[in-house]
Amino acid sequence: MISKNELKYIQSLYHKKARDKEKLFIVEGPKMVEELLNSDYETIKVWTTSETWLAKYPQHEIQIITEQQLAAASQLKTAHEILALAQIPAGQPAPFASGKLILALDGIRDPGNMGTLIRIADWFGVDAIVASPDCADRFNPKVVQATMGSLFRLPVYYTDLIAYLTRSKTAIYGALLSGAELGTFSLSVPLQEAILLIGNESSGIRQEVLPLITQAVKIPAFGQAESLNAAIAAAVLLGHFKIPHK
Repeated sequence: MISKNELKYIQSLYHKKARDKEKLFIVEGPKMVEELLNSDYETIKVWTTSETWLAKYPQHEIQIITEQQLAAASQLKTAHEILALAQIPAGQPAPFASGKLILALDGIRDPGNMGTLIRIADWFGVDAIVASPDCADRFNPKVVQATMGSLFRLPVYYTDLIAYLTRSKTAIYGALLSGAELGTFSLSVPLQEAILLIGNESSGIRQEVLPLITQAVKIPAFGQAESLNAAIAAAVLLGHFKIPHK
């Protein structure tokens, strides 16, 4: 059974203001909750329609509820078996790229893009993501779902991006339509220490940040499309930076 107060509380956490105040966020679905339970994140409580979770994770507080109750608590189109409440970890200062590969995000506002970028960064072994404060909240339910569990493995920091990049002592590669095409400039791969900067979905990297870029880069185009989705661009560039060229 899930009480009306619990239900109301869960529903409030779909809003950033409540998440920031309570320092809690929602995780939904078997894969995502399992990733949570096996991570270093603190799980506060779990609600599920399946008793198999009780035996599998006896160390956690898990409550059995009905499918109707789960549907009422969920924001997914089709609620799936389980929902958990987790603690937002305490904020830490963003790390610099000394010996690290950092993905920097400037104004990524779409939750789906933000979550996919976190997943892509995890795939390519990026050490951390540094995001401008106006990027989508990593604990937004849509972002959480889009990460497919990568959120629990890859640290994401929100900070003043201009101040962060100004203090950086390593190369900053910025994705720009006016940049040098991949393969036309010298690059030591696999790249292990650098910052790759990806800009807003529609307006790109903001003007104030442009002077901080060491090398502007462009993905060669062979068709008529004007631009690429931010997440796709990041995947292509990271693949180029991480995979040794023949």
